Amino acid sequence: MTDYVLSDATRRKFEAVSCATLCTALFKRGLRSQFIQDVRPLSQKAANMVGQAFTLRYIPAREDINTLAVFQDPNHPQRAAIEQCPPGHVLVMDSRKDARAASAGSILVSRLMVRGAAGVVTDGGFRDSPEIAELSIRAYHNRPSSPTNLTLHQALDINVPIGCGDVAVWPGDVVVGDNEGVTIIPAHLADEIANEAVEMTAFEDFVTEEVLNGRSIIGLYPATREETREDFLRWRQAKGR
Repeated sequence: MTDYVLSDATRRKFEAVSCATLCTALFKRGLRSQFIQDVRPLSQKAANMVGQAFTLRYIPAREDINTLAVFQDPNHPQRAAIEQCPPGHVLVMDSRKDARAASAGSILVSRLMVRGAAGVVTDGGFRDSPEIAELSIRAYHNRPSSPTNLTLHQALDINVPIGCGDVAVWPGDVVVGDNEGVTIIPAHLADEIANEAVEMTAFEDFVTEEVLNGRSIIGLYPATREETREDFLRWRQAKGR
């Protein structure tokens, strides 16, 4: 758990940077494995997903316990997680990287969207994935999966540390998703990572323009020549960045 609260200013910074840039900033701090593996967006959208993690953990289902009757319990962990995930947060689900049964479907994801969640991520699969792809909420999964989660997964714990796509996720960590995938930023690093990523993005935009104009990457990327730093300063002034 964490006392960190994601500010609107930091949220806006994360909305404007890529997961690739975030991974580089995290790597500079020794964090090598923060990009969730084998998870991709159901649809391409203009804005990044940004929010703090609210988690749900599944374990393997046991047939004598995990029957359709469990959904009659209003405190069933899957249903409870949907109703408890705070607005602006991202529901992150540990489905043991097993997409043979769905982590959720379009009705539950629609409920998350209406309640104001920033997004939903699973290292398993979603049923009704074409319908979810059409929703405004950002959603990420491994691949489509039609069978109900009850056939393989038993929802157990809400808002505890989990593993999702080989990444450790603590409740309150910052979750950023772009059109490639999802990166997890430890809460205590979130503000400084956001600031650095904005600076890195400005430099990379400058470099991209220079490369497209025919400039060599030698001395430019990385900026090992003083003229590159001077050119970048002039570019920033001209662009207001």
